[in-house]
Amino acid sequence: MIKDTKKRWLRASLVKIVVSEITFDNKEDQPWSMLAKKRLQQMVERFRRQFGDQPTQAFGAVLPNDVLRKLLAEEVGAFRERIYPPLTTLGLFVGQALSSDGACQDAVARRVSERTARSQAACSLNSGPYCKARQRLPLGLIRKLALCVGQKLEQASPRAWKWRGRSITLLDGTTISMPDTVQNQSAYPQSGVQKPGLGFPLAMLVALISLSTGAVRSWALGPCRGKHTGEQALFRTLMTDLSPGDIVWADRYYCNYFTAALLVERGVDLVTRQHQRRITDFRRGQRLGRRDHRVDWIRPQRPGWMDPETYARMPERLAVRETEVAGRVLVTTFLDPEAVSALEIDALYRRRWQVEVDLRSIKAEMGMDILRAKSPAMIDKEIAACLLGYNLVCALMSRAAAVAHVLARTLSFKGTLQLLLAFEQQLRFGAGSGVRTMTAHLLGAISMLRLPIRPGRVEPHAIKRRPKNHPLLTVPRKIARAMILNSRGATA
Repeated sequence: MIKDTKKRWLRASLVKIVVSEITFDNKEDQPWSMLAKKRLQQMVERFRRQFGDQPTQAFGAVLPNDVLRKLLAEEVGAFRERIYPPLTTLGLFVGQALSSDGACQDAVARRVSERTARSQAACSLNSGPYCKARQRLPLGLIRKLALCVGQKLEQASPRAWKWRGRSITLLDGTTISMPDTVQNQSAYPQSGVQKPGLGFPLAMLVALISLSTGAVRSWALGPCRGKHTGEQALFRTLMTDLSPGDIVWADRYYCNYFTAALLVERGVDLVTRQHQRRITDFRRGQRLGRRDHRVDWIRPQRPGWMDPETYARMPERLAVRETEVAGRVLVTTFLDPEAVSALEIDALYRRRWQVEVDLRSIKAEMGMDILRAKSPAMIDKEIAACLLGYNLVCALMSRAAAVAHVLARTLSFKGTLQLLLAFEQQLRFGAGSGVRTMTAHLLGAISMLRLPIRPGRVEPHAIKRRPKNHPLLTVPRKIARAMILNSRGATA
């Protein structure tokens, strides 16, 4: 009995030594504090190497070591060194979002290969521990890292990438589908035109994307049904992420009085297309040129979502500029025709289509069009991980463009993603000068992935390949299975 007790005590002591907590304070009285800090530093370095985050002369690191350690301290705190510590789990999670497979089993296999390469004991191939580690990851850590990368890229982008030294932000929204579970349906209901059991939950994503780097500066997520859940309601929650002097490009959906007034109040300019329901009469207002005038919009009645104090701050008249170029009526807060001509406004608005390409890259190239998580909490984390991975790829493109003295927008996102996935294993296991050499080769290869210039390109909004001739599911899957089993029983 005494021997068994001693064995249990020794086993527990060994476990405590192996899974000792990693802390972020400077207490030197703990015998393992220096070792814990060294292990934490190694985790941070491996995470940065995995995505090629190595500073160059033209562009610094987008995730410095001190920033990573600070966010870990704020969002995670002390943690045990398990098979899947937080930063390792996050690296696998983001790699899973970037991978074309996207399965949890693929992430577990990469963790097994990593431990084997470092001469450590191979972990189990069971994906359960990894899924639990993802659930332990705080959403704030993933989101803050993604926003930090986007802000860092915007601040460090050269002046030549901007318009007259001002940052241009693209604004648009899109829908995202997810598995049909009870939890997802309660948080993100399906479309009202579909019968229960036949549709999939839908989420609305509104994003602010930088024109110079393509990185996501901020985003908001909400259901597609219900009050105050539309694109404009989500965009209002993102206005605080805009800085004075920024320029917002948006489609005609955002062309309304209160959106323009709230942006002007923050010192942000707006370029958008005239809403189809608003009548434009160039005979009124102050004439600025041919089919170009300045007009005052009258403040409408207070909407239900706006409080009386905010409504009282809104001006009774808002001066905007309406101009027509090439058959398009554009609305902007650039009121001086000598400072910004109508042709410049049209040239600016033509590049708004870039946000559609960015959203396509996020949804199609990274597989975020249809998510995999089965709970709303994991849906939010999966979206944050995808956007973090997207921003890290944009950081690679920005560094390669800065070294080659070209615009980041002229490089291929898909080609950059393919190169990163090809170099990922070597970057993660490399060290010292070898990592710097591989990173230099990676950036040089990315700078050669130039997109072809095709001005005036026109493509039909249609597909040529026909889908397979399968009947549509008109009843819930459970009922369809029962019908098949009943027909088999009747035949037997």
